[in-house]
Amino acid sequence: MIRLSGVSRTFDGRSGRVEALRGIDLDVAEGEFVAVLGRSGCGKSTLLRMIAGLLPVTAGEITVAGTPITKPRRDVAMLFQRPALLPWRTVLDNVLLPVEIFGWSRAKHRDRARELLEMAGLGGFEKRLPHELSGGMQQRVSLCRSLIGSPRVMLMDEPFSALDALTREELSGELQRVHMDTKATIVFVTHSIDEAVLLADRVVVLSPRPGRIREVVEVTVPRPRTLGRHAHLADVARISAELHELLMERDAPGVPASAGPADSPAASTETPPRAAAAGGR
Repeated sequence: MIRLSGVSRTFDGRSGRVEALRGIDLDVAEGEFVAVLGRSGCGKSTLLRMIAGLLPVTAGEITVAGTPITKPRRDVAMLFQRPALLPWRTVLDNVLLPVEIFGWSRAKHRDRARELLEMAGLGGFEKRLPHELSGGMQQRVSLCRSLIGSPRVMLMDEPFSALDALTREELSGELQRVHMDTKATIVFVTHSIDEAVLLADRVVVLSPRPGRIREVVEVTVPRPRTLGRHAHLADVARISAELHELLMERDAPGVPASAGPADSPAASTETPPRAAAAGGR
């Protein structure tokens, strides 16, 4: 569904050019949930914005469903760290905002918006304004808004980072249910190991800037998953420890490889779990 081939990105800074990402090779299969994990400043958000078509690549190519990304697509939704709701619009009208932007039928999507709000536990809040909601409820509205167009791809940039621990875990469970119901392809940026293990099928670990793919770790824990109360705690602990070790490595040597889905030809030719990573590093 998503393919990144030799993707790099540089920015012009006051003291010269800054290399944010270098030689990213990654395949994300249709319906897969991939978490991108790394330290602050490693280029995670930049990578997501390039997939969304909000930033151009400096080198390489990104395709979605075989089509090169040069601008935002209607079937690709993005959820940011902050809800970014319009304060003068009701909850229902905020969810329907993409419908108006893209010129879709409001009448046709109104029932769908109500269904999404009901699913997110916001039934009865349709006429409320954003300031009347908690931070967690506002992010639920944002999630509903991103789903209103039934996107094939959902890009999420640390959407739960500003929430308290309990609300964060609750929304992570909600997101798991959404993914299982919609089968959307999800790329989820986070700096939380727990969040990555809880949500993802695979975790892409980026090195410090310039961001390169250090490793791709498969999460072989059955769904649904719940932090701290899971039957497969030994597996969760093992995967978490491996991710923690990778994040602690400051300068790991790079091995050119391809980061494809676990069942892809590129991945099947790779060996050992710690060698299952890809990326031109």
